Amino acid sequence: VQLQASGGGLVQAGGSLRLSCAASGRALSSYSMGWFRQAPGREREFVAAISRSGGYTDYADSVKGRFTISGDNAKNTVYLQMNSLRIEDTAVYYCAAAQRIWTTGRSTYDYWGQGTQVTVSS
Repeated sequence: VQLQASGGGLVQAGGSLRLSCAASGRALSSYSMGWFRQAPGREREFVAAISRSGGYTDYADSVKGRFTISGDNAKNTVYLQMNSLRIEDTAVYYCAAAQRIWTTGRSTYDYWGQGTQVTVSS
């Protein structure tokens, strides 16, 4: 499967963005999906995940209550709605797919998109 992330940009603190991850080559319903992010000088970290069935989601503590992951099988796309953005959310955001029913571990993801930059300004 090939993943294409989009939707990043420059936004003021407190604002919102919606990231999209479009898949091609295979149905996203075959994978559990995740969003990760990497800020300069830091390791790539887990942000959110959704199970293959769509019935389970999980979030990093730092984004709980502000970010929402969802999927649209008809569009073969996964989304990350980001509200109440903070300066510390600035990073390159990556979507990833895992050939598992459910996972959040970075090393368990098999396919990665190219990343989309999110910059939050004060």
